[in-house]
Amino acid sequence: MSCYRFWLNGLQALFSGEGMEKVLVMKFGGASVAAPESFERVAEIIMERRTQYHNIAVVVSAMGDTTDELISLARKVNPNPPKREMDMLITVGERISIALLAMALAKNGVVAKSFTGSQSGIVTSHEHTGAKIVNVKPHRLHKTFADGHLAIVAGFQGVSTEGEITTLGRGGSDTTAVALAAAIGAPSVEFYKDVAGIFDADPKRHSQAVKFSSMTYEDAYKLVSRGAEVLHPRCIKLAEKNGVILQVKSFINGDDPGTVIQGDNRGVPAVPVYELEEEALLAGR
Repeated sequence: MSCYRFWLNGLQALFSGEGMEKVLVMKFGGASVAAPESFERVAEIIMERRTQYHNIAVVVSAMGDTTDELISLARKVNPNPPKREMDMLITVGERISIALLAMALAKNGVVAKSFTGSQSGIVTSHEHTGAKIVNVKPHRLHKTFADGHLAIVAGFQGVSTEGEITTLGRGGSDTTAVALAAAIGAPSVEFYKDVAGIFDADPKRHSQAVKFSSMTYEDAYKLVSRGAEVLHPRCIKLAEKNGVILQVKSFINGDDPGTVIQGDNRGVPAVPVYELEEEALLAGR
């Protein structure tokens, strides 16, 4: 999308008053930012959504195989590296991605600020390499929105109640995105993947695989728990707790609606709930 079209669409939305109070969380996995040139495509998708949503938080994973490469590097130095130092090392991958995406958006005239997990207010338990989210305090994100800017958040990471950098384990960026949505009042999260939604079989291996247009949280959880890697089970459970709608889409074909995961939203709490209760965690220290 050209910069002129982005500006024109945004101006029309401004004067019509449409979308200016809406909040959206978008999540881009490692496959969608696998190469430097990928960030331009991601920036285009974000700018297109900006015409409908004034406040957008974008959660990004590390580029391609960066996390695996960092783990391999660590084990060349120490076959059994301390978990604390592993967290310090592998959180670098997401920091690279958020900075590059902010640069790609800046090239297109969009001001976006990048934040690590700790800067975003993602508070976790103290288990290194497998922490759970206990709270989200998105004060800096709200300030960014108030300034009219986009927020880009490093997935997969946070800061423990003891002030240590932590990671959430494999698939943790998906959980980051849902937790942020609950915290900032976004009704949905859009996940951009290298597949066009959730299928009854791996579409990369089975050409006849059928895509689900919609699913319940329960059905989606069962499917991913059986090995489908499109979403992490933890993020689905967290979404169900908070009534956050999940939409799995293709970053190649953004017009495809993909798969929508939702429930009836009965019993959704007025205050966000996370993976663990912070008060109980602090009391048990």
